[in-house]
Amino acid sequence: MTPEEIKKLTAYLRKVFETPSLEVRARPKKTDSCELYKNDEFLAVIYLDEDEGERSYNLSMAILDIDLDL
Repeated sequence: MTPEEIKKLTAYLRKVFETPSLEVRARPKKTDSCELYKNDEFLAVIYLDEDEGERSYNLSMAILDIDLDL
């Protein structure tokens, strides 16, 4: 993903989740995905999907059962 796409994704996710501490970061040696962080905590991977000239982004987040015991 381009640096411009990463900036746009960061702005979008901050707005949607109302959390300014979210940041989208590039993945080393990967061009089809990036990572979502809150501060320095890894949250999810965002995959780029291109189909017939249209681009979309798929957020994949794993939640461990031990994390649900707050």
